[in-house]
Amino acid sequence: MGHRQFKDRIYAQFARVGAALSSDKRLELIDLLAQAPRNVEALAAETEMSVANTSQHLQALKAANLVETERDGTRVVYRLAGDEVLGLWLALRGTAETHLAEVSRLVHDHAVDGVPSEQVSRDGLAALFRDDQMLLLDVRPAVEYASGHIPGAVAVPIEELEARLPELPTDKKVVVYCRGSYCQFADEAVALLRGRGINAVRLEGGWEEWMAEHPRRKRVASRR
Repeated sequence: MGHRQFKDRIYAQFARVGAALSSDKRLELIDLLAQAPRNVEALAAETEMSVANTSQHLQALKAANLVETERDGTRVVYRLAGDEVLGLWLALRGTAETHLAEVSRLVHDHAVDGVPSEQVSRDGLAALFRDDQMLLLDVRPAVEYASGHIPGAVAVPIEELEARLPELPTDKKVVVYCRGSYCQFADEAVALLRGRGINAVRLEGGWEEWMAEHPRRKRVASRR
């Protein structure tokens, strides 16, 4: 095989991954599957697509070996094919953040009122836990918390937060996280908590970023 033939064939394989990522809906599916495995119906409801369209997008991701499936009774459950798929998604997102001014403009235009610019770094969590200075709140859906979460986090899904306010301490900082940097559940939670006089701030990033940095610890957390 000559150099040109090899290059044509190898770059065509790389292009399969690029083609699979060339849809905003498929990127959203990857983002959701980074949180927890899901079946087609659940993904369709979350993305507000039809089951048929969701299935087509999942098949495109599966054809590029970015997702894999397993049977759960009569349903097929999808999951990311490996940690490197999450890394690929985060790298793509980071490149867009750096080179597309529209990203920061969209974040600004859709910012939730009442959320301070202060955030707690992921590296700073250990010290806050050690000194018993905070409550770490996971406001993602219960199925996502059950699939994996930051050790020590308490699950209070965003839709339950207002009703469960009496459970939260008033003498600690409440650090909130959700799916990732662009998930607004955490911002909505922080705004609600601060409006009720609770010292709440957002964690820098979220589950995706923490999971990418702690792959081994992620697996331990996911078995809880």
